[in-house]
Amino acid sequence: MQRLMNDKILLVTGGTQGLGLAIAEAAAREGAAGIAIVGRSEEKAERAVERLRAHGVEALAIIADLAEPGEAERAVAETVERFERVDSLVNAAGATSRGTLLDTTRELLDEHLAVNLVAPFMTMQAAVRDMRRRRAPGTILNIISMAMHGGQPYLAPYTASKAGLAGLVRNAAFAHRFDRIRINGLNIGWTATPGETETQRTFHGGGADWLSRAEAAQPMGKLGQPDEIADAVVFLLSERSGVVTGSIIDWDQNVPGAYDQ
Repeated sequence: MQRLMNDKILLVTGGTQGLGLAIAEAAAREGAAGIAIVGRSEEKAERAVERLRAHGVEALAIIADLAEPGEAERAVAETVERFERVDSLVNAAGATSRGTLLDTTRELLDEHLAVNLVAPFMTMQAAVRDMRRRRAPGTILNIISMAMHGGQPYLAPYTASKAGLAGLVRNAAFAHRFDRIRINGLNIGWTATPGETETQRTFHGGGADWLSRAEAAQPMGKLGQPDEIADAVVFLLSERSGVVTGSIIDWDQNVPGAYDQ
């Protein structure tokens, strides 16, 4: 049976850890021929590449700070230089620091926009140019957030950037549907990752038991799991998801706009 990512070349931003790495590993298991991962830490990148190569896939680590101009485009260029093409792109990198409407500085807002909106814009632009140059179909999946529906008060810059990304997904999907380039977004909810542990400790005073306490309060008794989300992402990147494009899918256990009372 042909695997979902058979012989595909995939680029994953934020692919050196957490959800991004889970997506890269899922693609490797599903037959990807080459995977490029983007991250800021050389140490994490080296460990991630080792994990990917253990699946028998050719892996490339690109060290880049996506908040800096030109770095997103460079990531795509290095992927094309190494593998000669990009078949699929996942934008999983994200800034998650906190800020309300009243205490968010211009610098914090710029950081969120740079990483969560501008970088995906530029990676998508570069990847689509490569696909069109080759007259080849392709797929793009953007990790968005349930916060795009409104979010908590302390997620003002994050919500603004992710809502912008959702709009970009629809715009780009419509613009390039006749290029047979499918572009979708996944609104993930609260997810159990090492990065979320750090966020809880840094911004919310989370102790060693934060995860067990959080999961006990969830309808399904757990937070979102990276491996489960990764499977959904790989499906949306693959031909098995058919003609779906321009979709923003809520991947969560809570329903926006629904109330108990």
